[in-house]
Amino acid sequence: QALLATYGQGRERPLYLGSLKSNIGHAQAAAGVAGVIKTVLALRHGTLPRTLHVDAPSQHVDWSAGAVELLTANRPWPETGRPRRAGVSAFGVSGTNAHLILEQGDDPTEPGTDTARPLPVVPVLLSARGAAALQAQAARLRDHLDGDGNPPDLHDTGLTLAAHRAALDHRAAVAVTDRESLRAALDALAEDRPHPSLVRGRAAGSGLAVVFSGQGAQRVGMGRGLYEAFPVFAAAFDEVCAAFEG
Repeated sequence: QALLATYGQGRERPLYLGSLKSNIGHAQAAAGVAGVIKTVLALRHGTLPRTLHVDAPSQHVDWSAGAVELLTANRPWPETGRPRRAGVSAFGVSGTNAHLILEQGDDPTEPGTDTARPLPVVPVLLSARGAAALQAQAARLRDHLDGDGNPPDLHDTGLTLAAHRAALDHRAAVAVTDRESLRAALDALAEDRPHPSLVRGRAAGSGLAVVFSGQGAQRVGMGRGLYEAFPVFAAAFDEVCAAFEG
């Protein structure tokens, strides 16, 4: 009734009502954030997802009191010339009472529009539970680079290995400039040979490290490469400079 009174009055189109509980049950303390996730996905895909296991609205609600309709079937989220918006409610028996309004964001930047300069050297990281497993992983990566189809991008390969793979005890790092230098270093690692671009080691126990790095004059222009290669770094650097100038 609160939704009918708040959002259901004076509307050109009905407010469509959905429920996360029909997907995963009562998530208790996680119900709100799970509802946000479902709503963000609905905004992204332009679909109003139906409420599962419901054929008809409850007869205990006076649906004629406002323009609110239960989603009993998937619907395309119409384009109206205005951003899509959705409300997410979390009402818990323990006292949770929250309501969040989400709005459709801007379209993401198209691939290839970033004018940042590519990194001159790309680090490629590998790890495994043992020395033999590390050699085998190097061989698999080398074979993947030589496989059929489009060769993987060097920067994407470095990012995936660094950010999306577990960091195990036996580790190797390769600093390369192109696919050929990466293949040569992987050959050396797979065959347990030294290579100028290859560093191997074992993970040490965790602990506190304090670094006194100086104020930067020891390397003139040491941040220039980061500024040119990473727009996020450049924006943060400009913001700090503007604060000092102000």
